[in-house]
Amino acid sequence: MKIIILAGGGGSRLFPLSRTRFPKQFLKLNGDKSLLAQTIERFMPLVKPSDMIIVTNPDYVHHVKSELVDSKAQGAHILLEPLARNTAPAIAFAIAYCVDRLGCGPDEVMFVTPSDHIIRPLEEFSLNVRQAAAMAKMNKIVTLGVKPNNPETGYGYIRAGQPFDIGFSVESFREKPDRATAEAYLATGGYYWNSGMYVFTMGCFMAELQKHRPDIYALADTGLDEMTANFAEMPNISIDYAIVEESGQVVMLPLTAEWSDIGSWDAIYDLLEKDDDGNAVQGDCMPIECSNTLMLGNSRLVAGIGLNDLLVVETNDVIVVAKKGESQKVNDLVQELRANGRVEADENTTVYRPWGLYTVLTSGQGYKMKKIIVNPGQILSLQMHYHRSEHWIVIGGTAKVTIGEVESMVHENESVFVPQTTKHRLENPGRLLLQLIEVQNGSYLGEDDIVRYKDEYGRVCV
Repeated sequence: MKIIILAGGGGSRLFPLSRTRFPKQFLKLNGDKSLLAQTIERFMPLVKPSDMIIVTNPDYVHHVKSELVDSKAQGAHILLEPLARNTAPAIAFAIAYCVDRLGCGPDEVMFVTPSDHIIRPLEEFSLNVRQAAAMAKMNKIVTLGVKPNNPETGYGYIRAGQPFDIGFSVESFREKPDRATAEAYLATGGYYWNSGMYVFTMGCFMAELQKHRPDIYALADTGLDEMTANFAEMPNISIDYAIVEESGQVVMLPLTAEWSDIGSWDAIYDLLEKDDDGNAVQGDCMPIECSNTLMLGNSRLVAGIGLNDLLVVETNDVIVVAKKGESQKVNDLVQELRANGRVEADENTTVYRPWGLYTVLTSGQGYKMKKIIVNPGQILSLQMHYHRSEHWIVIGGTAKVTIGEVESMVHENESVFVPQTTKHRLENPGRLLLQLIEVQNGSYLGEDDIVRYKDEYGRVCV
Protein backbone atom coordinates (compact mmCIF):
# COMPACT_ATOMS: atom_id res chain seq x y z
CA MET A 1 0.00 0.00 0.00
CA LYS A 2 1.17 3.50 -0.87
CA ILE A 3 0.11 6.57 1.09
CA ILE A 4 -0.44 9.75 -0.95
CA ILE A 5 -0.39 12.79 1.33
CA LEU A 6 -1.68 15.98 -0.30
CA ALA A 7 0.29 18.86 1.22
CA GLY A 8 0.25 21.58 -1.43
CA GLY A 9 -2.82 23.56 -0.41
CA GLY A 10 -2.64 27.13 0.85
CA GLY A 11 -5.98 27.37 2.63
CA SER A 12 -7.17 30.53 4.34
CA ARG A 13 -9.93 29.31 6.66
CA LEU A 14 -7.67 29.63 9.71
CA PHE A 15 -6.47 33.13 8.87
CA PRO A 16 -4.58 34.91 10.41
CA LEU A 17 -2.50 31.93 11.60
CA SER A 18 -2.73 30.13 8.25
CA ARG A 19 -1.65 32.10 5.19
CA THR A 20 -0.54 31.26 1.67
CA ARG A 21 3.17 31.36 2.57
CA PHE A 22 2.67 29.20 5.68
CA PRO A 23 -0.61 27.26 5.47
CA LYS A 24 -2.50 25.13 7.94
CA GLN A 25 -0.67 21.84 7.42
CA PHE A 26 2.50 23.35 8.92
CA LEU A 27 0.80 24.83 11.99
CA LYS A 28 1.08 23.27 15.46
CA LEU A 29 -2.53 23.42 16.59
CA ASN A 30 -2.73 20.16 18.50
CA GLY A 31 0.42 19.63 20.54
CA ASP A 32 4.05 20.20 19.61
CA LYS A 33 3.86 18.59 16.15
CA SER A 34 2.55 20.18 12.99
CA LEU A 35 -0.58 18.74 11.35
CA LEU A 36 1.58 17.39 8.50
CA ALA A 37 3.93 15.68 10.94
CA GLN A 38 0.96 14.14 12.72
CA THR A 39 -0.38 12.89 9.37
CA ILE A 40 2.95 11.28 8.51
CA GLU A 41 3.23 9.63 11.94
CA ARG A 42 -0.36 8.38 11.69
CA PHE A 43 0.70 5.97 8.93
CA MET A 44 4.05 4.88 10.38
CA PRO A 45 2.57 1.76 12.05
CA LEU A 46 1.11 0.71 8.69
CA VAL A 47 3.82 1.35 6.08
CA LYS A 48 7.48 2.30 5.78
CA PRO A 49 8.35 5.96 5.05
CA SER A 50 9.45 4.83 1.58
CA ASP A 51 5.80 3.93 0.88
CA MET A 52 4.68 7.54 1.46
CA ILE A 53 4.47 10.12 -1.34
CA ILE A 54 3.98 13.70 -0.19
CA VAL A 55 2.62 15.88 -2.98
CA THR A 56 3.40 19.55 -2.50
CA ASN A 57 4.72 22.56 -4.43
CA PRO A 58 8.19 24.13 -4.68
CA ASP A 59 7.27 26.92 -2.22
CA TYR A 60 6.70 24.40 0.56
CA VAL A 61 9.41 21.84 -0.15
CA HIS A 62 11.72 23.02 2.63
CA HIS A 63 8.84 22.98 5.14
CA VAL A 64 8.05 19.40 4.11
CA LYS A 65 11.68 18.31 4.46
CA SER A 66 11.77 19.78 7.95
CA GLU A 67 8.60 17.92 8.95
CA LEU A 68 10.01 14.65 7.62
CA VAL A 69 13.07 15.09 9.82
CA ASP A 70 10.82 15.92 12.78
CA SER A 71 8.81 12.74 12.10
CA LYS A 72 11.90 10.55 11.48
CA ALA A 73 10.49 9.77 8.04
CA GLN A 74 13.26 11.06 5.78
CA GLY A 75 12.77 8.09 3.46
CA ALA A 76 9.40 9.41 2.25
CA HIS A 77 9.15 10.69 -1.31
CA ILE A 78 8.49 14.37 -2.03
CA LEU A 79 6.71 15.03 -5.32
CA LEU A 80 6.59 18.65 -6.50
CA GLU A 81 3.62 19.72 -8.58
CA PRO A 82 4.69 22.07 -11.40
CA LEU A 83 1.47 24.06 -10.88
CA ALA A 84 -1.52 23.95 -8.53
CA ARG A 85 -4.29 22.04 -10.29
CA ASN A 86 -6.43 20.65 -7.43
CA THR A 87 -6.70 17.10 -6.16
CA ALA A 88 -7.61 15.05 -9.25
CA PRO A 89 -4.47 16.03 -11.24
CA ALA A 90 -2.37 15.80 -8.05
CA ILE A 91 -3.47 12.20 -7.47
CA ALA A 92 -2.93 11.27 -11.12
CA PHE A 93 0.53 12.83 -10.88
CA ALA A 94 1.33 10.77 -7.77
CA ILE A 95 0.18 7.59 -9.51
CA ALA A 96 2.43 8.36 -12.49
CA TYR A 97 5.30 8.74 -10.02
CA CYS A 98 4.45 5.43 -8.37
CA VAL A 99 4.44 3.67 -11.76
CA ASP A 100 7.58 5.24 -13.24
CA ARG A 101 9.75 5.62 -10.13
CA LEU A 102 8.49 2.98 -7.67
CA GLY A 103 7.42 0.24 -10.10
CA CYS A 104 3.86 -0.05 -8.80
CA GLY A 105 1.33 -2.16 -10.70
CA PRO A 106 -2.45 -1.86 -11.16
CA ASP A 107 -3.21 -3.90 -8.00
CA GLU A 108 -1.31 -1.50 -5.71
CA VAL A 109 -3.63 0.04 -3.10
CA MET A 110 -3.42 3.84 -2.80
CA PHE A 111 -4.61 5.65 0.32
CA VAL A 112 -5.11 9.36 -0.43
CA THR A 113 -5.32 11.75 2.51
CA PRO A 114 -5.19 15.47 3.20
CA SER A 115 -2.32 16.62 5.42
CA ASP A 116 -4.19 18.89 7.83
CA HIS A 117 -6.69 16.80 9.77
CA ILE A 118 -6.80 15.54 13.36
CA ILE A 119 -7.67 11.86 13.79
CA ARG A 120 -7.54 9.82 16.98
CA PRO A 121 -7.06 7.31 18.51
CA LEU A 122 -4.32 5.95 16.30
CA GLU A 123 -5.22 2.29 16.85
CA GLU A 124 -8.81 2.81 15.71
CA PHE A 125 -7.70 4.72 12.62
CA SER A 126 -5.21 1.99 11.70
CA LEU A 127 -8.09 -0.50 11.82
CA ASN A 128 -10.17 1.74 9.52
CA VAL A 129 -7.27 1.99 7.05
CA ARG A 130 -6.94 -1.80 6.86
CA GLN A 131 -10.71 -2.17 6.42
CA ALA A 132 -10.77 0.42 3.63
CA ALA A 133 -7.82 -1.22 1.88
CA ALA A 134 -9.63 -4.57 1.90
CA MET A 135 -12.73 -2.97 0.38
CA ALA A 136 -10.63 -1.21 -2.26
CA LYS A 137 -9.36 -4.60 -3.46
CA MET A 138 -12.96 -5.35 -4.52
CA ASN A 139 -12.40 -2.89 -7.40
CA LYS A 140 -14.06 -0.06 -5.51
CA ILE A 141 -13.21 3.53 -4.73
CA VAL A 142 -13.68 3.77 -0.97
CA THR A 143 -14.46 7.08 0.69
CA LEU A 144 -14.26 7.39 4.46
CA GLY A 145 -17.37 9.03 5.89
CA VAL A 146 -17.75 10.68 9.29
CA LYS A 147 -21.00 10.39 11.23
CA PRO A 148 -22.04 14.02 11.92
CA ASN A 149 -22.64 15.25 15.45
CA ASN A 150 -23.83 18.75 14.54
CA PRO A 151 -25.41 20.50 11.52
CA GLU A 152 -22.06 21.58 10.06
CA THR A 153 -22.36 23.75 6.93
CA GLY A 154 -18.66 23.67 6.00
CA TYR A 155 -18.52 20.02 4.87
CA GLY A 156 -19.89 18.09 1.94
CA TYR A 157 -22.28 15.26 2.84
CA ILE A 158 -22.59 11.65 1.67
CA ARG A 159 -25.98 9.94 1.52
CA ALA A 160 -25.48 6.28 2.44
CA GLY A 161 -27.23 3.69 0.27
CA GLN A 162 -27.52 -0.08 0.59
CA PRO A 163 -25.04 -2.01 2.77
CA PHE A 164 -21.84 -3.08 1.03
CA ASP A 165 -19.41 -5.34 2.90
CA ILE A 166 -18.83 -3.49 6.21
CA GLY A 167 -19.81 -0.16 4.69
CA PHE A 168 -22.43 1.20 2.30
CA SER A 169 -22.91 1.97 -1.32
CA VAL A 170 -23.10 5.73 -1.98
CA GLU A 171 -26.52 6.96 -2.95
CA SER A 172 -25.41 10.54 -3.62
CA PHE A 173 -23.03 13.36 -2.68
CA ARG A 174 -24.43 16.62 -1.44
CA GLU A 175 -22.71 20.00 -1.56
CA LYS A 176 -22.09 22.10 1.54
CA PRO A 177 -25.64 22.80 2.76
CA ASP A 178 -27.21 25.75 4.49
CA ARG A 179 -27.99 25.27 8.18
CA ALA A 180 -31.63 24.26 7.69
CA THR A 181 -30.62 21.57 5.19
CA ALA A 182 -27.85 20.32 7.47
CA GLU A 183 -30.31 20.08 10.36
CA ALA A 184 -32.66 18.08 8.11
CA TYR A 185 -29.80 15.69 7.22
CA LEU A 186 -29.15 15.01 10.88
CA ALA A 187 -32.84 14.50 11.64
CA THR A 188 -33.27 12.10 8.71
CA GLY A 189 -30.14 10.06 9.41
CA GLY A 190 -28.03 8.14 6.92
CA TYR A 191 -25.88 11.16 6.06
CA TYR A 192 -22.13 11.38 6.65
CA TRP A 193 -19.53 14.10 6.31
CA ASN A 194 -17.10 13.62 3.45
CA SER A 195 -13.65 13.36 5.08
CA GLY A 196 -11.74 13.80 1.81
CA MET A 197 -9.88 10.49 2.28
CA TYR A 198 -10.09 7.95 -0.57
CA VAL A 199 -8.75 4.44 -1.05
CA PHE A 200 -8.53 2.49 -4.33
CA THR A 201 -6.28 0.31 -6.40
CA MET A 202 -4.28 2.13 -9.01
CA GLY A 203 -5.98 0.17 -11.78
CA CYS A 204 -9.47 1.05 -10.54
CA PHE A 205 -8.66 4.75 -10.29
CA MET A 206 -7.11 4.91 -13.76
CA ALA A 207 -10.06 3.04 -15.29
CA GLU A 208 -12.55 5.46 -13.72
CA LEU A 209 -10.35 8.40 -14.73
CA GLN A 210 -10.32 7.20 -18.33
CA LYS A 211 -14.09 6.82 -18.26
CA HIS A 212 -15.03 10.12 -16.63
CA ARG A 213 -12.09 12.46 -17.35
CA PRO A 214 -10.30 11.21 -20.47
CA ASP A 215 -8.50 14.58 -20.74
CA ILE A 216 -6.69 13.98 -17.42
CA TYR A 217 -6.15 10.31 -18.25
CA ALA A 218 -4.53 11.13 -21.59
CA LEU A 219 -1.96 13.35 -19.89
CA ALA A 220 -1.39 10.92 -17.02
CA ASP A 221 -0.91 7.97 -19.36
CA THR A 222 2.08 9.57 -21.09
CA GLY A 223 4.46 8.90 -18.21
CA LEU A 224 5.82 11.05 -15.43
CA ASP A 225 8.32 13.14 -17.40
CA GLU A 226 5.93 14.10 -20.18
CA MET A 227 3.12 14.65 -17.70
CA THR A 228 5.37 17.02 -15.77
CA ALA A 229 6.25 18.95 -18.92
CA ASN A 230 2.56 19.33 -19.87
CA PHE A 231 1.08 19.77 -16.39
CA ALA A 232 -0.19 23.27 -17.25
CA GLU A 233 -2.73 21.60 -19.55
CA MET A 234 -4.36 19.86 -16.59
CA PRO A 235 -7.82 21.14 -15.60
CA ASN A 236 -8.29 22.61 -12.13
CA ILE A 237 -10.68 20.05 -10.66
CA SER A 238 -11.06 18.03 -7.48
CA ILE A 239 -11.29 14.24 -7.30
CA ASP A 240 -14.87 14.70 -6.03
CA TYR A 241 -16.05 16.44 -9.20
CA ALA A 242 -13.77 14.57 -11.61
CA ILE A 243 -14.52 11.00 -10.55
CA VAL A 244 -16.21 10.34 -7.21
CA GLU A 245 -19.53 12.06 -7.89
CA GLU A 246 -19.74 10.45 -11.34
CA SER A 247 -18.51 6.91 -10.73
CA GLY A 248 -20.69 3.91 -9.98
CA GLN A 249 -17.77 2.21 -8.20
CA VAL A 250 -17.80 4.35 -5.05
CA VAL A 251 -18.58 2.90 -1.63
CA MET A 252 -18.30 4.39 1.85
CA LEU A 253 -16.70 3.09 5.02
CA PRO A 254 -17.86 4.89 8.19
CA LEU A 255 -14.83 6.18 10.06
CA THR A 256 -14.99 5.00 13.66
CA ALA A 257 -11.97 7.05 14.78
CA GLU A 258 -12.56 10.61 15.98
CA TRP A 259 -12.01 13.06 13.10
CA SER A 260 -11.81 16.80 12.55
CA ASP A 261 -10.47 18.76 9.61
CA ILE A 262 -10.27 21.80 11.95
CA GLY A 263 -11.34 23.87 8.98
CA SER A 264 -12.62 26.83 10.97
CA TRP A 265 -12.08 28.65 14.24
CA ASP A 266 -15.35 27.16 15.47
CA ALA A 267 -13.79 23.72 14.98
CA ILE A 268 -10.68 24.83 16.90
CA TYR A 269 -12.92 25.97 19.75
CA ASP A 270 -14.64 22.57 19.79
CA LEU A 271 -11.28 20.81 19.89
CA LEU A 272 -9.66 22.73 22.75
CA GLU A 273 -10.22 22.19 26.46
CA LYS A 274 -12.60 24.67 28.13
CA ASP A 275 -12.65 26.32 31.53
CA ASP A 276 -15.69 26.27 33.80
CA ASP A 277 -17.24 29.14 31.79
CA GLY A 278 -16.81 27.41 28.46
CA ASN A 279 -13.82 29.54 27.38
CA ALA A 280 -11.03 28.00 25.29
CA VAL A 281 -7.87 30.00 25.93
CA GLN A 282 -4.34 29.72 24.52
CA GLY A 283 -1.46 32.17 24.86
CA ASP A 284 -1.27 35.24 27.09
CA CYS A 285 -5.00 35.87 27.44
CA MET A 286 -7.11 37.20 30.31
CA PRO A 287 -10.86 36.57 30.10
CA ILE A 288 -12.94 38.48 32.67
CA GLU A 289 -16.64 37.59 32.93
CA CYS A 290 -16.42 35.88 29.53
CA SER A 291 -18.24 32.72 28.46
CA ASN A 292 -18.17 30.27 25.56
CA THR A 293 -15.41 32.27 23.89
CA LEU A 294 -12.19 31.33 22.08
CA MET A 295 -9.23 33.58 22.92
CA LEU A 296 -5.98 32.77 21.15
CA GLY A 297 -3.01 35.06 21.72
CA ASN A 298 0.34 34.98 20.00
CA SER A 299 2.52 38.04 20.61
CA ARG A 300 0.90 40.20 23.29
CA LEU A 301 -1.60 40.21 26.12
CA VAL A 302 -5.18 39.72 24.92
CA ALA A 303 -7.79 40.81 27.47
CA GLY A 304 -11.53 40.27 27.12
CA ILE A 305 -14.29 41.67 29.32
CA GLY A 306 -17.87 40.45 29.18
CA LEU A 307 -17.43 38.52 25.93
CA ASN A 308 -19.90 35.80 25.02
CA ASP A 309 -19.87 33.39 22.05
CA LEU A 310 -16.96 35.16 20.33
CA LEU A 311 -13.79 34.05 18.55
CA VAL A 312 -10.72 36.23 19.13
CA VAL A 313 -7.48 35.33 17.33
CA GLU A 314 -4.39 37.54 17.61
CA THR A 315 -1.09 37.55 15.71
CA ASN A 316 1.53 40.29 15.74
CA ASP A 317 0.03 41.94 12.65
CA VAL A 318 -3.67 40.93 12.58
CA ILE A 319 -6.50 40.52 15.09
CA VAL A 320 -9.67 38.72 13.97
CA VAL A 321 -12.87 38.91 16.03
CA ALA A 322 -15.92 36.95 14.92
CA LYS A 323 -19.17 35.56 16.28
CA LYS A 324 -19.16 31.85 16.92
CA GLY A 325 -20.85 30.13 14.02
CA GLU A 326 -19.60 32.74 11.53
CA SER A 327 -16.00 31.62 11.16
CA GLN A 328 -16.58 30.04 7.73
CA LYS A 329 -16.71 33.64 6.50
CA VAL A 330 -13.03 34.14 7.34
CA ASN A 331 -12.31 33.08 3.76
CA ASP A 332 -14.44 36.03 2.57
CA LEU A 333 -12.25 38.31 4.66
CA VAL A 334 -9.10 36.94 3.03
CA GLN A 335 -10.55 37.46 -0.45
CA GLU A 336 -11.42 41.05 0.48
CA LEU A 337 -7.86 41.63 1.71
CA ARG A 338 -6.47 40.28 -1.57
CA ALA A 339 -8.82 42.47 -3.57
CA ASN A 340 -7.45 45.46 -1.67
CA GLY A 341 -3.84 44.44 -2.26
CA ARG A 342 -3.14 43.74 1.42
CA VAL A 343 -0.02 41.60 1.95
CA GLU A 344 -1.51 40.22 5.18
CA ALA A 345 -3.68 37.90 3.08
CA ASP A 346 -0.68 35.82 2.05
CA GLU A 347 2.32 36.72 4.19
CA ASN A 348 3.11 36.36 7.87
CA THR A 349 5.54 38.72 9.51
CA THR A 350 7.64 35.60 10.15
CA VAL A 351 8.89 34.05 6.91
CA TYR A 352 10.54 30.63 6.74
CA ARG A 353 13.50 30.03 4.44
CA PRO A 354 15.48 26.84 3.77
CA TRP A 355 18.29 28.23 5.94
CA GLY A 356 16.08 29.39 8.85
CA LEU A 357 13.63 32.27 9.22
CA TYR A 358 13.22 35.99 9.65
CA THR A 359 10.63 38.15 11.39
CA VAL A 360 9.85 41.72 10.40
CA LEU A 361 9.98 43.71 13.65
CA THR A 362 9.08 47.13 12.30
CA SER A 363 9.16 49.13 9.07
CA GLY A 364 8.54 52.62 7.77
CA GLN A 365 9.48 54.98 4.97
CA GLY A 366 13.03 54.09 3.96
CA TYR A 367 13.73 51.50 6.67
CA LYS A 368 12.89 47.97 7.81
CA MET A 369 14.12 45.99 10.82
CA LYS A 370 14.21 42.18 10.95
CA LYS A 371 15.28 39.49 13.36
CA ILE A 372 17.08 36.76 11.40
CA ILE A 373 17.76 33.22 12.62
CA VAL A 374 20.16 30.99 10.65
CA ASN A 375 20.25 27.30 11.55
CA PRO A 376 23.61 25.64 12.33
CA GLY A 377 25.61 24.81 9.21
CA GLN A 378 23.30 26.78 6.90
CA ILE A 379 24.31 29.49 4.45
CA LEU A 380 22.36 32.22 2.66
CA SER A 381 22.82 32.89 -1.04
CA LEU A 382 25.61 35.08 -2.38
CA GLN A 383 23.53 38.13 -3.30
CA MET A 384 23.30 41.85 -3.94
CA HIS A 385 20.66 44.57 -3.56
CA TYR A 386 20.25 47.53 -5.91
CA HIS A 387 18.17 49.72 -3.63
CA ARG A 388 19.19 49.10 -0.02
CA SER A 389 22.08 48.77 2.39
CA GLU A 390 22.05 46.47 5.41
CA HIS A 391 23.48 46.63 8.92
CA TRP A 392 23.85 43.32 10.75
CA ILE A 393 24.12 43.12 14.55
CA VAL A 394 24.85 39.66 15.95
CA ILE A 395 22.87 38.95 19.14
CA GLY A 396 23.57 35.21 19.41
CA GLY A 397 25.99 32.72 17.89
CA THR A 398 28.78 33.46 15.43
CA ALA A 399 28.41 34.64 11.83
CA LYS A 400 30.73 34.05 8.90
CA VAL A 401 30.26 37.08 6.67
CA THR A 402 31.42 37.78 3.13
CA ILE A 403 31.21 41.40 1.93
CA GLY A 404 32.76 41.99 -1.47
CA GLU A 405 36.05 40.10 -1.42
CA VAL A 406 36.45 40.25 2.36
CA GLU A 407 35.51 37.32 4.62
CA SER A 408 35.31 37.74 8.38
CA MET A 409 33.89 36.23 11.57
CA VAL A 410 31.38 38.37 13.47
CA HIS A 411 30.65 37.49 17.09
CA GLU A 412 27.92 38.30 19.58
CA ASN A 413 27.60 42.08 20.23
CA GLU A 414 29.55 42.86 17.04
CA SER A 415 28.19 44.32 13.81
CA VAL A 416 28.99 44.81 10.12
CA PHE A 417 27.72 47.10 7.37
CA VAL A 418 26.77 45.87 3.87
CA PRO A 419 26.84 48.74 1.32
CA GLN A 420 24.27 48.97 -1.47
CA THR A 421 25.13 47.04 -4.70
CA THR A 422 27.82 45.02 -2.87
CA LYS A 423 27.89 41.22 -3.14
CA HIS A 424 27.53 39.63 0.29
CA ARG A 425 26.82 36.37 2.06
CA LEU A 426 25.91 35.18 5.57
CA GLU A 427 26.72 31.77 7.05
CA ASN A 428 26.33 30.02 10.39
CA PRO A 429 29.47 27.87 10.80
CA GLY A 430 28.73 26.99 14.44
CA ARG A 431 26.56 24.55 16.38
CA LEU A 432 24.24 27.16 17.90
CA LEU A 433 21.54 29.22 16.25
CA LEU A 434 22.88 32.39 14.66
CA GLN A 435 20.62 35.28 15.66
CA LEU A 436 21.00 38.80 14.38
CA ILE A 437 19.15 42.04 13.89
CA GLU A 438 19.15 43.38 10.33
CA VAL A 439 18.45 47.06 9.71
CA GLN A 440 17.70 47.89 6.07
CA ASN A 441 17.86 51.41 4.65
CA GLY A 442 16.95 52.42 1.12
CA SER A 443 14.44 53.71 -1.37
CA TYR A 444 12.93 50.25 -2.00
CA LEU A 445 12.88 47.40 0.54
CA GLY A 446 10.88 44.70 -1.25
CA GLU A 447 12.00 41.07 -1.01
CA ASP A 448 12.31 40.95 -4.80
CA ASP A 449 15.32 43.29 -4.66
CA ILE A 450 17.63 40.28 -4.40
CA VAL A 451 20.08 39.37 -7.16
CA ARG A 452 21.42 35.88 -6.41
CA TYR A 453 24.81 34.76 -7.75
CA LYS A 454 25.15 31.45 -5.91
CA ASP A 455 22.66 29.45 -3.87
CA GLU A 456 22.86 26.16 -2.00
CA TYR A 457 19.09 25.48 -2.25
CA GLY A 458 18.54 25.52 -6.00
CA ARG A 459 16.91 28.95 -6.22
CA VAL A 460 17.32 30.92 -9.45
CA CYS A 461 20.64 32.73 -9.83
CA VAL A 462 21.95 35.12 -12.47
